[in-house]
Amino acid sequence: MNPVHIEGIGFWAPSLPGWEHARAVLRGEAAPQEPPARRPAPQMLPPAERRRAPDSVALALEVAAAAVAASGRDATTLPSVFVSAHGDLAISDHLCAMLVNSPTLISPTKFHNSVLNAAAGYWTMGVGCHAASTALTAFEHSFANGLLAAAVQCLADDRPVLLVGFDIAAVGALASVTRSEGLLAVALVLSPEKSGRTIATLGCTLQPGSAERPAPAGEAARALGGNALADALPLFEALARLAPGTPATAPPLVLPLSPRQLLQISLAG
Repeated sequence: MNPVHIEGIGFWAPSLPGWEHARAVLRGEAAPQEPPARRPAPQMLPPAERRRAPDSVALALEVAAAAVAASGRDATTLPSVFVSAHGDLAISDHLCAMLVNSPTLISPTKFHNSVLNAAAGYWTMGVGCHAASTALTAFEHSFANGLLAAAVQCLADDRPVLLVGFDIAAVGALASVTRSEGLLAVALVLSPEKSGRTIATLGCTLQPGSAERPAPAGEAARALGGNALADALPLFEALARLAPGTPATAPPLVLPLSPRQLLQISLAG
């Protein structure tokens, strides 16, 4: 598979709110934010919508906007892949409770915010994008599958693609069967061609086999490891440490795609 080129990066977690801060912390050059931020406030939404948007949507819009701004691309023309292991678990828990206790009072707004493609819908409507948008999930391997889907689409269609990943904390009864802690969101703008905006070049290779998800190397990233999107963290640690002009000589990252297939990732500056 030909390499793709990363032109923009977005990252948000309560202790690492924004890629510039996250990059410095992941490189050991700064400390996590104290006290942690509660949640992002995406400026693309009007103030009233910004307050009402669920955490999942706020996270996705924040990192998507940051990655696109860094890439210099036109958000209205970018196809997108939105990926989440669980969508909005807080709303799902609320709807389950309502179904048990007051099924006739279920909010249509809560329901439409519970579907997996809600964040993609807010994004495409907010920026006025009519390009294709995909929403997918693959449980604990969601980011790796999303990265593969975005890279394949980027190369097959020969055009840049926005990749957005996000997950929030499990609450209520769902927390007993579905593990996810805190807030975490990431985004990349991938391009089939190298440009003046290229941050890193990413190679992907499919391999048969099984492996454990690699653990983050640093303390700041390990602190986020309870989130369902934690399979993204080793790649973003590697991006934070990558120096311009670095050849792809470091050991590749290996991310599980399923119990029987792996995604091998190489990075070059």
